[in-house]
Amino acid sequence: MFDFEKLDVYQVVKGNNAKILKFIINHPTMDAFIKEQWKRSSMSIILNLAEGTGRMTNVEKRQCLTVARGGVFESVAILETAKEMELLDETQFKEFYDSYEQISKMLLGMIRSYSTGA
Repeated sequence: MFDFEKLDVYQVVKGNNAKILKFIINHPTMDAFIKEQWKRSSMSIILNLAEGTGRMTNVEKRQCLTVARGGVFESVAILETAKEMELLDETQFKEFYDSYEQISKMLLGMIRSYSTGA
Protein backbone atom coordinates (compact mmCIF):
# COMPACT_ATOMS: atom_id res chain seq x y z
CA MET A 1 0.00 0.00 0.00
CA PHE A 2 1.26 3.48 -0.87
CA ASP A 3 1.40 6.17 1.82
CA PHE A 4 -1.24 8.35 0.16
CA GLU A 5 -3.74 5.46 0.21
CA LYS A 6 -3.62 5.53 4.02
CA LEU A 7 -4.77 9.16 4.22
CA ASP A 8 -8.35 9.94 5.22
CA VAL A 9 -8.36 12.85 2.78
CA TYR A 10 -7.38 10.52 -0.06
CA GLN A 11 -10.33 8.25 0.71
CA VAL A 12 -12.71 11.24 0.77
CA VAL A 13 -11.32 12.61 -2.50
CA LYS A 14 -11.47 9.19 -4.15
CA GLY A 15 -15.11 8.72 -3.16
CA ASN A 16 -16.05 12.24 -4.25
CA ASN A 17 -14.28 11.81 -7.59
CA ALA A 18 -16.17 8.61 -8.29
CA LYS A 19 -19.48 10.39 -7.71
CA ILE A 20 -18.47 13.46 -9.73
CA LEU A 21 -17.13 11.46 -12.67
CA LYS A 22 -20.25 9.26 -12.77
CA PHE A 23 -22.41 12.39 -12.71
CA ILE A 24 -20.43 13.98 -15.53
CA ILE A 25 -20.35 10.87 -17.69
CA ASN A 26 -24.07 10.24 -17.22
CA HIS A 27 -25.07 13.82 -18.06
CA PRO A 28 -25.25 13.96 -21.86
CA THR A 29 -26.68 17.50 -22.03
CA MET A 30 -23.74 19.06 -20.19
CA ASP A 31 -21.50 21.20 -22.39
CA ALA A 32 -18.38 19.27 -23.45
CA PHE A 33 -16.03 22.05 -22.31
CA ILE A 34 -17.58 22.13 -18.84
CA LYS A 35 -17.39 18.34 -18.62
CA GLU A 36 -13.72 18.31 -19.58
CA GLN A 37 -12.76 21.13 -17.22
CA TRP A 38 -14.63 19.51 -14.32
CA LYS A 39 -12.97 16.15 -14.95
CA ARG A 40 -9.58 17.85 -15.18
CA SER A 41 -9.98 19.88 -11.99
CA SER A 42 -11.42 16.92 -10.10
CA MET A 43 -8.59 14.63 -11.16
CA SER A 44 -6.05 17.34 -10.33
CA ILE A 45 -7.10 17.12 -6.69
CA ILE A 46 -6.39 13.41 -6.30
CA LEU A 47 -3.31 13.34 -8.52
CA ASN A 48 -1.59 16.24 -6.79
CA LEU A 49 -2.45 14.80 -3.38
CA ALA A 50 -0.84 11.49 -4.36
CA GLU A 51 2.17 13.21 -5.92
CA GLY A 52 2.69 15.46 -2.90
CA THR A 53 2.74 12.49 -0.57
CA GLY A 54 5.66 11.08 -2.52
CA ARG A 55 7.70 14.27 -2.45
CA MET A 56 10.73 14.43 -0.19
CA THR A 57 10.75 17.98 1.17
CA ASN A 58 8.07 19.91 3.02
CA VAL A 59 8.27 22.68 0.41
CA GLU A 60 7.53 20.21 -2.39
CA LYS A 61 4.75 18.55 -0.39
CA ARG A 62 3.13 21.93 0.35
CA GLN A 63 3.36 22.95 -3.29
CA CYS A 64 1.56 19.82 -4.52
CA LEU A 65 -1.09 20.09 -1.80
CA THR A 66 -1.65 23.75 -2.65
CA VAL A 67 -2.21 22.80 -6.29
CA ALA A 68 -4.62 20.07 -5.15
CA ARG A 69 -6.54 22.63 -3.09
CA GLY A 70 -6.62 24.91 -6.12
CA GLY A 71 -8.32 22.05 -7.97
CA VAL A 72 -10.98 22.02 -5.27
CA PHE A 73 -11.65 25.72 -5.81
CA GLU A 74 -11.83 25.23 -9.59
CA SER A 75 -14.24 22.34 -9.12
CA VAL A 76 -16.50 24.40 -6.84
CA ALA A 77 -16.63 27.21 -9.40
CA ILE A 78 -17.64 24.70 -12.08
CA LEU A 79 -20.16 23.10 -9.70
CA GLU A 80 -21.76 26.48 -9.05
CA THR A 81 -21.90 27.20 -12.78
CA ALA A 82 -23.56 23.82 -13.38
CA LYS A 83 -26.13 24.63 -10.70
CA GLU A 84 -26.87 28.00 -12.30
CA MET A 85 -27.39 26.18 -15.60
CA GLU A 86 -29.82 23.83 -13.80
CA LEU A 87 -27.72 20.76 -14.62
CA LEU A 88 -28.15 19.39 -11.09
CA ASP A 89 -30.68 19.73 -8.32
CA GLU A 90 -30.16 21.31 -4.90
CA THR A 91 -29.61 17.95 -3.16
CA GLN A 92 -26.88 16.88 -5.59
CA PHE A 93 -25.31 20.33 -5.44
CA LYS A 94 -25.20 20.28 -1.63
CA GLU A 95 -23.67 16.79 -1.55
CA PHE A 96 -20.87 17.77 -3.94
CA TYR A 97 -20.35 21.19 -2.34
CA ASP A 98 -20.12 19.78 1.19
CA SER A 99 -17.63 17.17 0.05
CA TYR A 100 -15.45 19.77 -1.65
CA GLU A 101 -15.59 21.91 1.49
CA GLN A 102 -14.48 18.96 3.64
CA ILE A 103 -11.64 18.17 1.23
CA SER A 104 -10.50 21.80 1.21
CA LYS A 105 -10.32 21.89 5.00
CA MET A 106 -8.45 18.59 5.16
CA LEU A 107 -5.92 19.75 2.57
CA LEU A 108 -5.44 23.04 4.37
CA GLY A 109 -4.65 21.13 7.56
CA MET A 110 -2.05 19.10 5.69
CA ILE A 111 -0.55 22.21 4.09
CA ARG A 112 -0.24 23.85 7.50
CA SER A 113 1.39 20.72 8.92
CA TYR A 114 4.21 21.08 6.37
CA SER A 115 4.81 24.76 7.20
CA THR A 116 8.32 25.81 8.09
CA GLY A 117 9.13 25.06 11.66
CA ALA A 118 6.47 22.35 11.94
